[in-house]
Amino acid sequence: MTSNRLFVYGTLMRGFDHPMARLLAGHADFLVTHYPGLLLSDVPSDRAHGELFHLRVPDELLRELDMYEACGEGFPEPTEYLRQLVDVTGADGVTAPAWTYIYNWPVTDLPRIESGRFLGL
Repeated sequence: MTSNRLFVYGTLMRGFDHPMARLLAGHADFLVTHYPGLLLSDVPSDRAHGELFHLRVPDELLRELDMYEACGEGFPEPTEYLRQLVDVTGADGVTAPAWTYIYNWPVTDLPRIESGRFLGL
């Protein structure tokens, strides 16, 4: 399975003034403003709200974003994030595969974002 889409939910979102967010914005077409659907939980009501982009040059851009997220080959294991292809479901009910970065370290003592909306904090 492969995709030229990337689902982002944190500092890569358009509301952040970060060099990697600007890189993404310059090399990808923004698709959807409100995109619930990161379902990496056994609880169906758990959601992560974010944004979906169509990547114009997926291989090059994903390599750069992997460096930013410090994941993939050459980074000490376990990496903080893993890039993974997941199915995401939009407000229109359409589900499609997209890349996203999954947090890979223990979360026992971290606060849970109940709303699933990082920017709303």
